[in-house]
Amino acid sequence: MTIDDKSAISQRLDLALAAAREAGRLTLQFFQRDDLHVERKQDRSPVTQADRQAEQLLRRRIGEMFPQDAILGEEYGEQPGTSGYRWILDPIDGTKSFICGVPLYGTLVGVEYSGRSVVGVIDIPALGECVYAGSGLGAWYCQGDWPPRAARVSECSSLDDAVFLTSQLDLFHERGAFDVYRQLEQRAAITRTWGDCYGYVLVATGRADVMIDAVMSLWDAAALQPIIEEAGGAFSDWTGQPTIHSGETLACSRPLHESVLALTRRFPRPAVQICE
Repeated sequence: MTIDDKSAISQRLDLALAAAREAGRLTLQFFQRDDLHVERKQDRSPVTQADRQAEQLLRRRIGEMFPQDAILGEEYGEQPGTSGYRWILDPIDGTKSFICGVPLYGTLVGVEYSGRSVVGVIDIPALGECVYAGSGLGAWYCQGDWPPRAARVSECSSLDDAVFLTSQLDLFHERGAFDVYRQLEQRAAITRTWGDCYGYVLVATGRADVMIDAVMSLWDAAALQPIIEEAGGAFSDWTGQPTIHSGETLACSRPLHESVLALTRRFPRPAVQICE
């Protein structure tokens, strides 16, 4: 990575962090409101006014500072660009948690360059937690008004001692891979569905050891890769490829990576992706 590349990533990380936190604060205006209106998209996934307004805010902030960058968002699709950078947005990851008043949802902002995610921010506004990273810039965690500190994955090396997380069990059934979940649950010391983006926050900060999703949309995955990698962890698809484009994800401590891949490699990639 050249000095110019690092500077370009740093500038985009600064904006991604500020914009994600601003969008997260906007979602809190709608969180746990009795009059929240929930619609269903064509794929039956839920969407709210908060999702749409948060993405509109993100797009405005990006357009003001980096008008030549492309943007892909869950709610408003693709906007082409010429710079080689593409912002990938999920204004509310964990909409089902959001509409149920559960605080484990987040705003995700990723930036991709040459097919690889180089900037990631996960803001959990209802808990006041945020984790963010840029390639070559480290991963950082902040909570409330405390100053940021380095985010590091755990050093767990045995599944028998691991905290294993996932989002939706039905998606393992959907792709015929429930055996992966069953074996991980049997091996792990603790299994929980503290899922969606919050599960990846827990892995990046060493509070959990394995997070896996059987089906994953691009806007759900883009912010995760630089955060997990810069925190010292392994991020890949179920075959071990470090990519956000396979429709599935695995994040864990590096010593656990091969142990989990031994369970996942024999399953084909998912035929469909969901929007969450």
